[in-house]
Amino acid sequence: MPYRHSVASGDLTTEDVVTVAEFRSALRKFLRRSELVADSCGLTPQRYLLLLMIKGAPDGSGRSTVTELSERLQLAQSTVTELVGRAERAGLIQRERSEKDLRVAHLRLSPEGERRLALSVRGLDEQRHELRQRLDALD
Repeated sequence: MPYRHSVASGDLTTEDVVTVAEFRSALRKFLRRSELVADSCGLTPQRYLLLLMIKGAPDGSGRSTVTELSERLQLAQSTVTELVGRAERAGLIQRERSEKDLRVAHLRLSPEGERRLALSVRGLDEQRHELRQRLDALD
């Protein structure tokens, strides 16, 4: 079902609302399944997102800084610092000092963090496919 909302006219059809509602439901199911899969891999939802954002750094480096994570996660830097500290104590991430600026620490996944993230990501393949289908329906 194509999404046919006309911003100019303000018209909103029942079909439009059904399409958006189906997408929102699929999104919520995806988020809930993400939480369950993360938990089955020994990760809290917050740790799963933290590991995902570190490994999935936009530059492809597989590392990130607290400042970058704050922006990507849309959380306060103090909150991210706390999350990072707990994940580091749990053996999921490692810090590396920047060679260019010793005030900066790059965060990278530990082998255990890599293992748990891989299990979580693989566990969501079907849900990502379904969500993509719903997103396509909005176009």
